[in-house]
Amino acid sequence: MIRFAVRLLLPLVVLAAALPLRAADMPSSELARIKDVATVEGIRDNQLIGYGIVVGLHNTGDTQQTIFPYQTLISTLERMGVNLPQGQLTQSMQVRNMAAVFIAATLPPFAQPGNKIDVIVSSAGDARSIEGGLLLMAPLYGPDGQIYAQAQGPVVLGGYSVQANGNMKSVNDPTTGRIPSGAIVERAVPLDLDHMRKLSLLLNDPDFRTAELIASSINKSLGRNIARAADSRRIEITAAPGDDIPDLLAHIESIEVQVFPRARVVVNERTGTIVIGGEVRLQPVSILHGGLVVDVISRTEVSQPNAFGQGTTQVVQQTTIQAQDKPANRIELREGATVDDLVQSLQQIGATARDIISILQAMKAAGALEADLEVM
Repeated sequence: MIRFAVRLLLPLVVLAAALPLRAADMPSSELARIKDVATVEGIRDNQLIGYGIVVGLHNTGDTQQTIFPYQTLISTLERMGVNLPQGQLTQSMQVRNMAAVFIAATLPPFAQPGNKIDVIVSSAGDARSIEGGLLLMAPLYGPDGQIYAQAQGPVVLGGYSVQANGNMKSVNDPTTGRIPSGAIVERAVPLDLDHMRKLSLLLNDPDFRTAELIASSINKSLGRNIARAADSRRIEITAAPGDDIPDLLAHIESIEVQVFPRARVVVNERTGTIVIGGEVRLQPVSILHGGLVVDVISRTEVSQPNAFGQGTTQVVQQTTIQAQDKPANRIELREGATVDDLVQSLQQIGATARDIISILQAMKAAGALEADLEVM
């Protein structure tokens, strides 16, 4: 007899308002510099990408099944003046001490030719590790296809991989490394502040009240009306003809204003991670949480005929379904309850991270969670 068991857990969550809703208090505010909550439109980073080869590996590079490292090596040798005959010799070349990699970097604003930036190197083939490798000179391209930097240098890893006699031990990711100051900027992104008479500040989190407060704080600090809130994210600034733009921006970014961060709850259903902000408020609510356990048991039995019978041997499967309903656990949150009260109550009834995510979603639907619920 062979026995199969399938166990399904179906959590049940019921939420209902227990007390009349209380009046919403004024949201708490905090002081922050403008530079910490907003950015200047047009002054931004630019992403770069490139392709190259890492050499000097200890037999941990790409195998012959990966074609592009082999082609890259041939092209590199030809640029160096080494002509290889085509045919069997080139087909039998071993490239285990090199690996094809993609290179990523971020070009900061106002970077000039000669400045150095960090690069991240990641294997593009089937290399086991790029530990101890040296990246040969490789161009880094921008979205417009132009070369903005050249990368080269030894790769620094935060892990390692060791393999011997079929056993392997790996720590972190040995196929991705970093080269500090590994790229030299060759081309600057043109950005002339002297001709920018109209500037825009972009809030990291859109909020009409914060935008209005920033505009009024700028006007009050400078003693003239040059800023206005265009919408919940943009604050437009009109500079006077004689203003020094860098000095004006430096003064504006140092101004402290009151900000009102949005209450937010972030949950990650893939990992069971829950992050609840300190501004989250709860309304009075009752929570009933239970579970329904369903067992599906399949038995496979063999029916054997008698010794002198005319029948044949048959395999018969029999299925039994059993259901068990667990008693519901009750949580009551009264007026003035905090997020800490909710978490402690859920832990007392043995709720898992998955259960808490379902409860938070139901609380949001019932109007008991005064926060934005973001599910990743």
